[in-house]
Amino acid sequence: MSESQIAPDPVLLESREQARAALAEITDPETIGADEGHEVNDEHVLTLLFESKLAGYPGWRWAATLARTSEDAPVTVLEVELLPGPGSVVAPEWVPWSERLAQYRDAQSKQTPEEAEAAERAAALVDEDDVDSDDDPLENDFSDFDDEIDGVDLDESDDDSDEDDSDDDDDAEDDADDDSDEDRDDDSDDTKLFDEDTDDVDDDDAEDADDSEDE
Repeated sequence: MSESQIAPDPVLLESREQARAALAEITDPETIGADEGHEVNDEHVLTLLFESKLAGYPGWRWAATLARTSEDAPVTVLEVELLPGPGSVVAPEWVPWSERLAQYRDAQSKQTPEEAEAAERAAALVDEDDVDSDDDPLENDFSDFDDEIDGVDLDESDDDSDEDDSDDDDDAEDDADDDSDEDRDDDSDDTKLFDEDTDDVDDDDAEDADDSEDE
């Protein structure tokens, strides 16, 4: 027995409120419109259809598939979905590449020589040497942009950075001069101390020499 010859389950036909409640879990209840019939899937399997008021889907229908395992079993919701109706807008059927290529070649063969030449000129690649550098979007030196970002002048920032670098260099030179002066002072002090020590040694030697002469 085919599906068209199977009598719809009367209990499932009376379960439209349960079907609407199941659909309300996946969409706004306001997008579920009037009843639009049913489709028998099996002896105790039935799909209830409802008008779709969903924006962008004219002609589509909400579908809830219900089932029960026996005469005494409760109704169970198997699936809820949005399906295209007879007058809905759907994508065109897929056409194999070989057929599309044949259609393209057939259209090309029907073109006049003038139309074919015009199509070839439109599809021809432009020689890079013929492109004006002013019109080439890749040749952009960004000279037409302002040197200011978020209120900060880039030129002034560069000048400030140069001044800061020069100040740092001056400070470094001053520190180096101070260190060299301190080193020279330390060397001079060491020299004085060495000289004083040398003088003391010479005086002791002179005294020892006098004592030896006296003896």
